[in-house]
Amino acid sequence: MNSQYHITSFCNIKNNTVSLNGSVIYNDENNDFLEFIKAAYKSFETDYAKFFKMDALSKLAFLAADILLKNEGLKQEEENNIAIVFSNKASSIDTDRKHQNSIQNKEDYFPSPAIFVYTLPNICIGEISIKYKLFSENSFFIFDAFNAQHLLDYTNSLLATNKTEKVLCGWVELDGDHYEAFLYLVTNEGSITHNKQNILKLYNT
Repeated sequence: MNSQYHITSFCNIKNNTVSLNGSVIYNDENNDFLEFIKAAYKSFETDYAKFFKMDALSKLAFLAADILLKNEGLKQEEENNIAIVFSNKASSIDTDRKHQNSIQNKEDYFPSPAIFVYTLPNICIGEISIKYKLFSENSFFIFDAFNAQHLLDYTNSLLATNKTEKVLCGWVELDGDHYEAFLYLVTNEGSITHNKQNILKLYNT
C-alpha cells in the first residue's frame, strides 16, 4: 500500500485559539465555548445560517472544516470527492446530556427534536458534507484517546483503493468545557508526508 500520501493543510481549535497550518489566525480570551465559537464564526465571515442551530460538537467540527477547506480553495457549487474520517472520545455526550434533561424536565415523554437530531456524533459530518457537497465515504470512530495509527491506516486504505481523491480526517472532541479539534486533509500531493509521526506532531502543535 502506498505510504507516500501527503497532508496538504491542517487546522487546530483549542484553548480559545484557532490555528491554520501551525499559525494562529484567531484568539479570544472568552472561556465560554459557545461564545468563543460564535465569535470565531463571525470573524471568519462563515456564511452558513444553519450554524446557529447546530449542537456544540457540530459547530466545532464545522468551523474547523470550513476554515481548512476554504483555505484549499474548494468550490462549493461543485461536488467534491473528499471522504471524511473523524474520531473522538466522548461521542455526542454533551448533546446526550441536554437530550436527557429535555426529557426529565417534561411531565410527558416529549424530547426536543432540535436536540435529539444531534445525539449521534457523525451528524457533524453531514453538516460539512451539505455545505461542500461531499458525497464520498465517511466514518466516525470512538477511541479512548487520539489514535493516529487508525486514522493513518484507514485514510491510506481509502486512497489506495480509489474510493476518494482526498480525505478530511482528525479528532473532534467536546465534553462540557473541554473541547479540541484537529483536522487535516490528505491527498497525493503536499509537503508533509502522511505518517504517524507527522500526524502526532501536528496534533500537538
